[in-house]
Formats: sequence, C-alpha cells, structure tokens
Amino acid sequence: MALWDQLKARVADMTAQTKTQVGRFKSKEFANASMAMCALIAAADGHIDDEEKRKTGAFIQSNDVLSVFEASELLEKFNWYASKLQSDFEFGKVEAIATIGKLRNKPEQARAVIQVGIIIGGADGNFDKDEQQAVREACNAVGINPAEFDL
Repeated sequence: MALWDQLKARVADMTAQTKTQVGRFKSKEFANASMAMCALIAAADGHIDDEEKRKTGAFIQSNDVLSVFEASELLEKFNWYASKLQSDFEFGKVEAIATIGKLRNKPEQARAVIQVGIIIGGADGNFDKDEQQAVREACNAVGINPAEFDL
C-alpha cells in the first residue's frame, strides 16, 4: 500500500474515533482548544492569508467531527485565533498553544484536539513539515509524546 493510501486510511480511522470522542467532550474549553489548533495549522508556515482562513472555515463548517458544536460559534473563535496569528504570529502562537495547554490535565480531550489538528493538517492531502511541527508543539503543551502520533 502506498504511503499516501496509508495516511488516508489512518486519517479516516482517526476521524471516526475523534468524532466519538468529541461528542463526549462537548465543552467551551474543548471547542476553544480545537479552534486554536485549527488556526495554528492554518498559520503553520508563519502566516495565514484570507484563502487559508476561508478554506479552514469551510472545513470547520462541513467537518463531521466538529458537527457536535454550533458552526457559527466555532467560526467566530477560529477567526479570533486566526486574527491573533495574522497580526503577530509569535504572540498569537503563544496564545493558541496556551489555550490548547489548558487541556493538559484532561488527556483524553487533549488527544482529541491533537487528532483534530492532524485531520485538519491532512485535509488538503499534504500534512507538511510546518503543520507537523505545530502539532508537535501542541503535543508538548498538553504533555503528550508526539511519537504517539508518529510525529
């Protein structure tokens, strides 16, 4: 099986598992951490443009995993983190990582947020090195070894 086929199969499996988990974790803290992760992935290369915001926003609205939340509220929070990253990438990154880090004592929720990041990163068919690094940093913020996700 080609590497790409393996990645697609793994993301599909992870998506099913994550949807089940997200339904159990329906809370404002989890939603905020998920949107912080989405914004980090969209801005992983150091900047986020309007097209990346649009594509990520469309993904958030249509993604089955996140359907347990009100899409308009998720988009509002995603846009808030994205604007922080746009205006000052390093400061925005610190803020997004800190939001994700609030799940440090909730390892199941933290893993689900990491999985959301991987799903978002792989949605375009290219989970690139910058996106992988963003997920690694989020893993470190919640005390999860990135190797658990083959990162």
